[in-house]
Amino acid sequence: MSAKAANSQSILSDMQPSRAIVKLAIPATLALLAKAVYNLVDTAYIGMLNSDIALTAVGVTVPLLLIMVSIENIFAAGAAVLAGRQLGAKDTGGASRTVTTVIGISMIIGVALCVGGIAFIDPLMRAFGASEASLPLAKDYAFWMFIAALANLPAQSMNCAARAESSVKISSIAVITGAALNILLDPIFMFDWGLNLGVAGASMATTVSQFVTFFILVGFYISGRSVIKIRLGAFRPSWRFIKDVAMIGIPTAVIQICLSVAASLTNIAAASLPQSDEIIAAYGVVQRLILIGCYVIMGFMQGYQPVASYAFGARNEERFHQSVRFALKGALLLTVLVEAVYILLARPLILLFNSNPVIVDYGRWLLTSQMALYPAFGLCYMMTITYQTIGESRYGLFLSVIRQGLFYVPFILILPRLFGIGGIYASQPAADVLTILVCVFSVPAMKCIASKNMQDSPTE
Repeated sequence: MSAKAANSQSILSDMQPSRAIVKLAIPATLALLAKAVYNLVDTAYIGMLNSDIALTAVGVTVPLLLIMVSIENIFAAGAAVLAGRQLGAKDTGGASRTVTTVIGISMIIGVALCVGGIAFIDPLMRAFGASEASLPLAKDYAFWMFIAALANLPAQSMNCAARAESSVKISSIAVITGAALNILLDPIFMFDWGLNLGVAGASMATTVSQFVTFFILVGFYISGRSVIKIRLGAFRPSWRFIKDVAMIGIPTAVIQICLSVAASLTNIAAASLPQSDEIIAAYGVVQRLILIGCYVIMGFMQGYQPVASYAFGARNEERFHQSVRFALKGALLLTVLVEAVYILLARPLILLFNSNPVIVDYGRWLLTSQMALYPAFGLCYMMTITYQTIGESRYGLFLSVIRQGLFYVPFILILPRLFGIGGIYASQPAADVLTILVCVFSVPAMKCIASKNMQDSPTE
């Protein structure tokens, strides 16, 4: 066994679960926060254009961003869980076949998204809430997002493979390098002293940076330093494989899809209200800020998932339950901290991106209402990941839908019609109350099912 493989196995199998989760979560969180910089930097620089319409146009693309992230996660998250189980069962060859096949499928999907998205860019932007005034700039920004899909999808799969084998350092280096490059390129591409491309320049700079991240990850796997090997001969797609991986990964992806649907419906609800452009602009800023909070929780879960998956694959019940307990406490603590920071600093955070007092006021209340019961997100996400890991993907899928789908959608469709902007403020807290209730009642069943499934079989 190589030194690299021995070190990975030591972290996943021998290190105390709480320490292993934190060790893996810290670089994963930093990498995700660096990824959030892409969106925040674009929003901040676009705010410097002194154009509320430009900010509104970028806000319209938030649902597109969330959809693309969700598609990235369908196979990438599934591969991370399945490869983690295979490594736990000492099946390194199986893990390599899983990851190689998922990366190949991701490349094919990336091409399809790029071509299809550009072909239907006009109706897509209108569907996401673009007005006649914001449509041209929204299309300029979205065009380069579709180009970026060529790199983003396979890069996410490689990131998940690195996470499954605990090689989070290279993932962090790749994403942080791309984020730093984006900060440098944005003003060069956007402003008149550079290429003077405006909103399109911001998106183009992000795309260039994401391709750099992709090539760094490709270099890591080509070098042979990884435990999981990517080889052309290991690419073995089949409908059964696609189904198995997708069933594991879909719950995580559905969370992102529901976030996208919720953002689109919120934009549509706002479009019927007075000062709709200002509300949509404020909501776009708020959504990008919330992504930071999401990435903090997701980073922690990226530390938890490989430890839990490995323990499940090795049928180590005690270690698995220790991981679950620590992850549950950690998710709740982190969401409470994020909630407190955002509520206490809501106004100055919005001011970082726009000084229009109307947008700042809407943004302050939108951010406060969105974060009022934020532990619902952490609890629901943690339990979705756990149900995926133990082979109960259907219930994981149900949990992934409830917060922003099953519960939020009816509230956002009804309450704004009755109470105007107050209905938008009330929709998320109302959905979160119901989400917490469902998750609390699901915890005991999760423990029993995990024990039973580990005794029956370590794989899906």
